[in-house]
Amino acid sequence: MNLLVIGGTRFVGRHFVDAALAAGHALTLFNRGQSGAAPAGVVQRLGDRRSDLSALAQGSWDAVVDTCGYLPAEVRAMAEGLRGRVDRYLYISSVSAYADASTANPESAPLGRFDSPEAALTEVVDGASYGPLKALCEAQVLAAFGERALILRPGLVVGPHDPTQRFTYWPARLARATPGQAVPDQPVLMPNQPVLMPNHPVLVPGPADAAVQYIDARDLAGFMLTLLARPAGAAPGIFNVVGRPGQYTRADLMRACAAAAGTAPDLHWVDIARLLALGLQAWRDLPLALPDEPGLRRFLEVDNRRATAAGLLTRTLADTVADTLAWHRSLPLAQQAFDQAGLTPEREAAALADLAAGRA
Repeated sequence: MNLLVIGGTRFVGRHFVDAALAAGHALTLFNRGQSGAAPAGVVQRLGDRRSDLSALAQGSWDAVVDTCGYLPAEVRAMAEGLRGRVDRYLYISSVSAYADASTANPESAPLGRFDSPEAALTEVVDGASYGPLKALCEAQVLAAFGERALILRPGLVVGPHDPTQRFTYWPARLARATPGQAVPDQPVLMPNQPVLMPNHPVLVPGPADAAVQYIDARDLAGFMLTLLARPAGAAPGIFNVVGRPGQYTRADLMRACAAAAGTAPDLHWVDIARLLALGLQAWRDLPLALPDEPGLRRFLEVDNRRATAAGLLTRTLADTVADTLAWHRSLPLAQQAFDQAGLTPEREAAALADLAAGRA
């Protein structure tokens, strides 16, 4: 296939490009060139989907893969500009597009909406607007391509090269969990290494049996190729791309992280309500943990049966954890700090002290 990728050098797009190259497909990347150069043998066209699509004025492709569309106007401009020169449009949306997560949403569940047409014009992408904006972006792709559109709604995307740090925090945290033991593969502690926490337990939001659902970016990329390899119209529509709901719990994640790191963590399970009372933030400070609210209770239990029937294959939690930890350890030390998600050692110690003192 001859494929056009919007983005393609950071995370999901990067894994898709790797998989497509390995399968022998021809690739063109359209991006700003800010997240890295295209791999050898890949055409790179520089531009900005917000303001300059001129680099895409010429050319035709079997499919376009849009990994980085967040605003409806930008997605509409891309879809309309490519219509007639691209057979299919594969758009990466999100399970956050659903109106709420009180049930294990199938693809037919209601989508999020803005309160007013004026609100829908926002260009601010945050926790409140992200889901409804994704839903509006989907509508633009469907309007332009109809049955030639593929809409993929992944859940939490994880694995090597994840810039969000949400999943990576846990393998890295448990890798320094054994009191007084240096991180494996880094036997010499340098002055600027992450601080170890002797005799401090690992603070983990409970309950331990809370569901953990995600998709490894490499499995998402593989499924994208599976769908695109079929004739146009053979597998149209919308797919929730996540692992099987209920397959793993937060306790399973901690066990996998400890096994990958070879550590013996002292897990200090604390109900998330108590942690929120200390001022910690769900999802940001406490990755993969959400408050027990009706509209969020099944966010990590989305229905994946349609994608499974269409050929979605997922690797084990142990493999994803081990590969994510190996990638994290390969980064320069300055890039291993967790500034996007998780607790610093100092903040974790302060929270544990507050809990011991009964302040929550």
